[in-house]
Amino acid sequence: MQRRKRPTIKDIAAETGLSPAAVSYALRGLQVPPETQQRVREAADRIGYEADPVARALASGRTGMVGVLCSSLEDLWQQNFATTLGRRFLAADRNTLFMDSAADPAREAVLTKNLLDQRVDALVTIPVDPTSQHWAEAAERTMLVAIGDPLPGAATAAEVVFDNSLGVADALKTLSDAGHREILVLTPGPRLLRQRPAEKIVQDVARELGMDLHVLACPNDLTGAAETAHAALGGTPRPTAVFCLTDSMAYGVYEAARDLGLAVPVDLSVLGYDDHPVSRLLTPALSTYRWDVQTVVDAVVERVLKAVDKNRRSRRKLITPEPKHRDSVTKPHR
Repeated sequence: MQRRKRPTIKDIAAETGLSPAAVSYALRGLQVPPETQQRVREAADRIGYEADPVARALASGRTGMVGVLCSSLEDLWQQNFATTLGRRFLAADRNTLFMDSAADPAREAVLTKNLLDQRVDALVTIPVDPTSQHWAEAAERTMLVAIGDPLPGAATAAEVVFDNSLGVADALKTLSDAGHREILVLTPGPRLLRQRPAEKIVQDVARELGMDLHVLACPNDLTGAAETAHAALGGTPRPTAVFCLTDSMAYGVYEAARDLGLAVPVDLSVLGYDDHPVSRLLTPALSTYRWDVQTVVDAVVERVLKAVDKNRRSRRKLITPEPKHRDSVTKPHR
């Protein structure tokens, strides 16, 4: 049986009456009107054309691959972000290669190099350590897009930054207005990185409000977060409130409070920071801050495509939090 010949760009050109060059541009969304792009894509689907990824990479210098390096995929917000981002890039005819830094700066540096060695067209990162030198090196090799925190030492193609100044200040003021002065703050990671913007802002705002803070690095997984919270809440004097820089850690605080016989919020107020859907289902429902995943994803994809396809850098996009005041914060009862 004779093998069916694979359709080529010349076949699409014959089908549409366009030149092979025009067809090539249309398939890549370049230099031709949108209606021509649509006509070419319809013809390609009709005759069963599929782009050869190797040939496309050789011709364009691109792989069609976007690297995504998350700071911790144990964080439920990042899990949601990663799955949503993967679907959006797939719809834009891009493949994604996800890696997890596991909140470890050394691991982050190694994985950054691994992704760059895969010749990704762009590298999207939620950084563990925004000040690390490896970001400057990454920006020299590919289009680098930062999420959450800016990368001050790197020539990024774009930054989609969280307004931590607004979010942290509102969170600590909420606890202060409720009468809390002894606060436990849980921040992601196996160790504190005081150069991260959120941690610095926590300390600055606490001084202004006259709060006594105890800041601890905390895992995002439920077991690790519960163990960290249990140790911190079991001593004396015990803090009257806990501010968690991810909702994932707040779930561990709920478990630790239950094991210690502490009622939320009567004995312990708890405040989260990213409004994962599970937070609405807790008893009591978790007060937190919503960083809209879809808004972040749309901003990231738009900027990556602009950087890769048009070699254009974008202005910094600032994402503001939406407070979700629920039932886990009240005045201290001691």
